[in-house]
Amino acid sequence: MLTLTFLVKTLIELYVMVLLIRIWMQWSRCDFYNPFAQFIVKITQPIVGPLRRIIPSIGPIDTSSLLVAFILTTLKYPVLLLIQVGALSLDPMNLLVGLLSLFKSAGTLVFWVIIIRSLMSWISQGRSPIEYVLMQLTEPMMAPIRRVIPAMGGIDFSAMVVILILYALNYLGMDLFPGLWYLL
Repeated sequence: MLTLTFLVKTLIELYVMVLLIRIWMQWSRCDFYNPFAQFIVKITQPIVGPLRRIIPSIGPIDTSSLLVAFILTTLKYPVLLLIQVGALSLDPMNLLVGLLSLFKSAGTLVFWVIIIRSLMSWISQGRSPIEYVLMQLTEPMMAPIRRVIPAMGGIDFSAMVVILILYALNYLGMDLFPGLWYLL
């Protein structure tokens, strides 16, 4: 059962991350003709496409993708409980758990996108289409910090500051929701 639990949890979390990237790309107005952006759109379009006809976007937020991500994070723990114990729990508290899980997934996604962008800046130096999308995604967060803390000695500290803020938010989540935050 542990293998099945791992597979289901990983697949749900990966698809939620891809949906959150799609939302983030639309919010930051990424180049959707980029091959990486096209991959993200194509992998999410079968589920999000029909919903976009019913649920319109609110400003720069792709609400249909957000709804699918919220539903997946809300259903993740009842499904995992069903696999592990054989019982299904339809508790209204699952909505809070789904919302918290969505916030934590968004923070984790931002963390990894910044780490990958930082590592790729050492290797590809702007020639990769993935790096271009990552730059478009992270620049709205890093540019204000870069204005306050400029690069010193050719080293950009804005990524470290954003990561420290994410760590602080993670610890705030642990303080506000002890026990539950670790399970997410």
